[in-house]
Amino acid sequence: MSSIPERIVFLKKIHLFHGLSDDDLNDLAQAMTDEPFEAGKALIEEGTRGDMFYAIYRGTVEVTRGRGKDKRVLANLVPQDFFGEEEYFTGGVRAASISATSNGSLLSLHYRKFDELFKRVPRLKLNFGVAIQTHRLWRKLNFKWVRADEVVYFLARKHPILLWSALALPIAALAVPIAMTLWGMLAQVVWVLAFAFLVFLAIAAWAAWLIVDWGNDYYMVTNQRVVWLEKVVGIFESRTEAPLSTILSVGVETDAVGRLLDYGHVIVRTFVGKIPFNHVSHPHQASHVVEEYWRRTKERSLSMEKEAIRDAIRKRLDLPVAEKPAPESESAKPLRMRRPTVIRLLLSNLFKLRLEEGETVTYRKHRFVLFGQIWLPSLILFALFAGWLARIIYLVVHPEETLISLQGGLTVDSLILALPVVSIPFWGWWAYQYADWKNDIFIVTPDQIIDIDKKPFGTEERRVASLENILSIESERVGFLGNIFNYGTVYITVGGSKLEFQDVYDPPSVQSDIDRRRMARVAAKNAALAASERERMAEWLATYYNNADEFRREQQEQRERKQPE
Repeated sequence: MSSIPERIVFLKKIHLFHGLSDDDLNDLAQAMTDEPFEAGKALIEEGTRGDMFYAIYRGTVEVTRGRGKDKRVLANLVPQDFFGEEEYFTGGVRAASISATSNGSLLSLHYRKFDELFKRVPRLKLNFGVAIQTHRLWRKLNFKWVRADEVVYFLARKHPILLWSALALPIAALAVPIAMTLWGMLAQVVWVLAFAFLVFLAIAAWAAWLIVDWGNDYYMVTNQRVVWLEKVVGIFESRTEAPLSTILSVGVETDAVGRLLDYGHVIVRTFVGKIPFNHVSHPHQASHVVEEYWRRTKERSLSMEKEAIRDAIRKRLDLPVAEKPAPESESAKPLRMRRPTVIRLLLSNLFKLRLEEGETVTYRKHRFVLFGQIWLPSLILFALFAGWLARIIYLVVHPEETLISLQGGLTVDSLILALPVVSIPFWGWWAYQYADWKNDIFIVTPDQIIDIDKKPFGTEERRVASLENILSIESERVGFLGNIFNYGTVYITVGGSKLEFQDVYDPPSVQSDIDRRRMARVAAKNAALAASERERMAEWLATYYNNADEFRREQQEQRERKQPE
């Protein structure tokens, strides 16, 4: 059972209750009930009604939707996470099922307490509104590049005032087709009415484009990173992100209109710059969300470090150390696979854009870039082949013309021989362009990123950087073709320079892949350094512990010798 002071400290860490006075927090803590649970217990069933709000005090739970084969895991929640708040505002049924994945306890609160709380502190509803809006938006979007072990805590678009200000011009422009329609009806001129209709369609398409464009910019906070997703339909798309551990500060900027309509900019400053959440609704509440999960990251790192130090000391003193649960293995039985032939393997890799060998991944430029290099020799080769095939058909249809003659020696139709010979330099041109495309590669190893630009029979340029030295990663798709064919550039900032993975397929996925490997590399390196330091400290402490009696005895003897006879 948790005490009231412990609950108050716990509630202060949750952004939902930011702004409550100590008296309000004390009243809230007293109204809460401890509810222990065991692993595997169903806490909430999807589609049922409830009247309780829950905060996870200890343990972990899993959020799922659907049943049987349609069951989908939405999130894995940890202490200080909460659920059950949405149904208070909507009056609907539970939107998901929640079950315990470990032993723990919940702090539950009846909805009646919210009625009292919101009467005393009406602005507190905004905190809950931000969380509920995030849940609803995430259920609609569910970005594929978000990792399975990530939990989305904040997701927002720009404030609707930005949309209405953008729509002001097309709305005003509607006066043109309206005036033309009135004139055409009065003058009974059909072509004016038709032209007015076309102008109206153009304005409607313009307005639709602005609406879609407004809805394509997102700001996100997960349990691992802060993300700014920006997209201009058919022209540009980029994703800028930074791990929570790299955040230096979080600030809010508003102007007079923003304070009136409750929108502004949340500025997240990191080691390599800033990630702005521009024109978001309820900016102060949004900043509290970022601050909470930034603080959680620091607390989790500190807790893991303390636990590791305790284990290191126990090992040095030959005391038992609690075993950590081994990660679940996804492979149960090895699959029997047919070994591909060499020719099949070569053909399968001929135009592949992503090659994976062990822990090394190689990216090639998009096939559209290859097409831009080989289209002309391919067109010429196709024309030559078509001419060669046409000549054969002509010779078959006209028996008087001979393909091969044995009279007076072996003779072959000159065109049949000439066209393949003429095609040889064009095959060489095609092969050169293919080799040039194939040799521009980007390699990601477990500890490095490599950009290789090699000309066939020419120079080779190689740029290498360590994964742990990466400061930031950005991706973008520019232009109509980039968005249609899903290719673009990934920018990697390393020190004072930038590496560019140009014209790669699906740049957000490449960005996510590099970032995942970078995080794994940095974590492994930091873990090794921390383990080395822990071992050194544990050796000191264990040496002192094992020799403490000897040290005290020597001190006692020294004091006795110093005493006057």
